[in-house]
Amino acid sequence: MPTETKRNRMPMWQLNAHVDDGLLIRGGIPHSGGKLAFHAFERGFAGMVSASAFWNPKTGCFRIPQATDLTEIDFALDSAGFTAMKLFQSKGRQPGIAGVYPWTMEQFVELASFSGAAWVSQPDLCCEPELAVDQQAIDYRVNATATLLEGMLRVVYAWQDELARTSSANAVQNMVRIPVPVAQGWAVDDYRRSIDLMMQVWERWMPWIAPPALIGLGSVCRRHLTDQRHGLFAILEGLEGHLPPGAKIHCFGVKGQALKRLKMYEWVASVDSMAADFAARVKARQAGVSNTVAHRAAEVDRWMAAASSRVQPARGDQFRLTFKP
Repeated sequence: MPTETKRNRMPMWQLNAHVDDGLLIRGGIPHSGGKLAFHAFERGFAGMVSASAFWNPKTGCFRIPQATDLTEIDFALDSAGFTAMKLFQSKGRQPGIAGVYPWTMEQFVELASFSGAAWVSQPDLCCEPELAVDQQAIDYRVNATATLLEGMLRVVYAWQDELARTSSANAVQNMVRIPVPVAQGWAVDDYRRSIDLMMQVWERWMPWIAPPALIGLGSVCRRHLTDQRHGLFAILEGLEGHLPPGAKIHCFGVKGQALKRLKMYEWVASVDSMAADFAARVKARQAGVSNTVAHRAAEVDRWMAAASSRVQPARGDQFRLTFKP
């Protein structure tokens, strides 16, 4: 934990993300560079990239290129928790984080620091029914996600502390970034408990870090939208008033049809989706054509145009406002 003797040289009150007004849409980019990243740069799209896009399983290391088309765009780095859990299910214990991820926490922090991402999410354990079969499994994953947040903050602090011996506080905080914590669960009560555990961890590290400006909402992409207990909108409305003051939400992997309603929750800052690239593969297979980069880029353009249209103000919108005393 931060101590008084270290506060003169360590950066303090560090934000984990810079959050603008409005709903930002991040398109999923399945590579660590290349033509799809360049297409996003040309179109001015914000992106979301999975850590697995950088991973080389043969060498057991991340590929961290010094400069690619990806580094020219606003992209965030996802920890690839769902992919890691599927790998764990199919191949058993892995050599990295929690025995689930193939990479270590130190490797992940290094990737987060050198990738050029605008923000990076903490490693987490997903709670989709295909991964967490009962409440006991969900509870374990919620607890473990908070533990992984503590683990990442410990590594980030240790690295910043070492760098502070020879670098300015401003340089240190730019070199090693504070993560975006992730709330996990399946029902509203799970997410509330996850946020409580998250903040117990987070507050122990203040004032080295500021209160979280952005919190990720995990286990979303395979979720029904309107189910009264497990639907995305029920979860979001159940979290209203339970978020730390000033914090906003990033929703991982939302459906495009959710955007018309999501734009009316002022505490939702951003979303991401891999739907465009998935749709490109499906359409290419159905049409019996090659899923070329040009075909994939055209599908990205179509999906982003539709998504952008959905988040525009429209007659009849009823924006939910946060009332402050």
